[in-house]
Amino acid sequence: MVELELEARPLRRDAQRNRERIVAAARTVFAEEGVDAPVEAVARRAGVGMGTLYRRFPTKEDLIDAVLEDALAEFTSAGEEALALEDAWEGLRIFLERIFALHVQNRCLKDVLAARAHGRARVEAMREKMRPLVKQLVERAQAQGALRPDFTPADVSLVLWSGGHIVDATAAIAPDAWRRYLGLLLDGLRADGATPLDAPPLTRSQVERVLERRRK
Repeated sequence: MVELELEARPLRRDAQRNRERIVAAARTVFAEEGVDAPVEAVARRAGVGMGTLYRRFPTKEDLIDAVLEDALAEFTSAGEEALALEDAWEGLRIFLERIFALHVQNRCLKDVLAARAHGRARVEAMREKMRPLVKQLVERAQAQGALRPDFTPADVSLVLWSGGHIVDATAAIAPDAWRRYLGLLLDGLRADGATPLDAPPLTRSQVERVLERRRK
């Protein structure tokens, strides 16, 4: 009995590796060809047979769900890892940099998220998990005197929305242009050069209304 269990373990590891390879390949293929790309292209990129792919993901919807879950988990991980850094400003900087880079990597998923109720539900769940992380990132950087005191977690949404538009507009021409934008932005967020702002931050209700309008 023990011998059978020991023999089964490598199979489980192989299955997990195959799953990871398929999901990674799907993200790459969808990024290059769009989500309408055939699953055969995913199998070729992953180096697995169609039988292996279908055992892990019986339908294309299952594969898309796995790609969404994998991608959205990285956003949450970015916040958690940033909070683990002792230097709060560095944590905020790295967090924003990773979020922008993930936006670049996952641009192909926007149409999927917009079209699928299940995808939108995943995004909303991710946002709920991210909100306390973002709040802590902002408050820690302010407590250490690095981040201007009038910056709020709601302002992070504005940063990400505007940065997302820059990523989309420049991706085909200057794919790293967002890094310049982020550098300029971060300089403007430092506490030592802050000047009074002419408008208040968005409220949580306003942020939600903006998100709803963007979905429509």
